[in-house]
Amino acid sequence: MSLDTVVEDIREEAHARAEDIRAEGETRAEEIESAAQEDADEIVADAEADVDREIEQLREQRLSSAKLEAKQQRLEARRDVLTEVREAVEDELAALEGDTREELTHDLLEAATVEFDESDDVAVYGRSDDAELLESILADYDGYEYAGDYDCLGGVVVESEASRVRVNNTFDSVLEDVWEDNLQEISNRLFEQ
Repeated sequence: MSLDTVVEDIREEAHARAEDIRAEGETRAEEIESAAQEDADEIVADAEADVDREIEQLREQRLSSAKLEAKQQRLEARRDVLTEVREAVEDELAALEGDTREELTHDLLEAATVEFDESDDVAVYGRSDDAELLESILADYDGYEYAGDYDCLGGVVVESEASRVRVNNTFDSVLEDVWEDNLQEISNRLFEQ
């Protein structure tokens, strides 16, 4: 073998070895690039999923907040309507006149009398506009006397120092009892669902 042949063989071997190294390098570079692309795709997918979750959470929070606000507004509107109805009833009670007012006042006084002994001196208070009506009703009751004004829509407040009893039979107190006992039914009728 000549020196040229040996040099040529070494050169070819080195060239083949260089080709193998280059091919391995390219393969390795492709593997690294592919792995990096997979990692990048995974990172992008995770980021998109995170963003989608955050968007869904924000949407749920806003929806929940909007529902709560709407519910509060409905409750406030219902409260306002119930207040208006109550005020209208109070106005109607205050405006009662004639026989109806006299009959209701008499019935409320009569209901209060069961709390007192016949020997008691009983003071009766009522609305200032009803003073004359109360005095005429009290003419039929021994020991009962009109004692002055009481801020109310009508009816009577009856008390006796001897028995230490005070009975509030005003239109206001009766309305309060009826209102509280029937508020759910009133609300259901006004806001049938």
